[in-house]
Amino acid sequence: MERRTWSPKQDDLTRGKRWYVVDAEGQTLGRIASVIAATLRGKTKPTYTQHADMGDFVIVVNAEKVALTGKKETQKLYSRHSGFPGGLRQRSVREVRASHPERIIQNAVRGMLPGNVLGQRQLRKLKVYVGPDHPHATQQPEPLLVKGAPSTAN
Repeated sequence: MERRTWSPKQDDLTRGKRWYVVDAEGQTLGRIASVIAATLRGKTKPTYTQHADMGDFVIVVNAEKVALTGKKETQKLYSRHSGFPGGLRQRSVREVRASHPERIIQNAVRGMLPGNVLGQRQLRKLKVYVGPDHPHATQQPEPLLVKGAPSTAN
């Protein structure tokens, strides 16, 4: 009897992509981000392959209501640098939440994905929205359960 190692083909990668929705209201940022990252990578599937994009799409609603523990609201800083002298810009979570609250979840999930082209491709399957509504109702997303607080979003 010949045994062969199964490797996913291109048809296997595009077939069976599911859509999930997560309500971030009152949920801890790190816990929700780790579940989202695992779903985007496809680690929840039995056919997971680390070199291929096996993951599903994830929609996050109520991004502005995600919870942070401790003093992260004022002490955690997001940094970027223009490349020029004196070009360092730092913003606290409070400032980011006031202007672009969806970036808090996007940055947390980005840090949990691979830092290569595959990670960029997986991050494109993350859709984050500020309010409770999203334009992906036609994909019929299922609720993605995060341990501790079940999601009830539609």
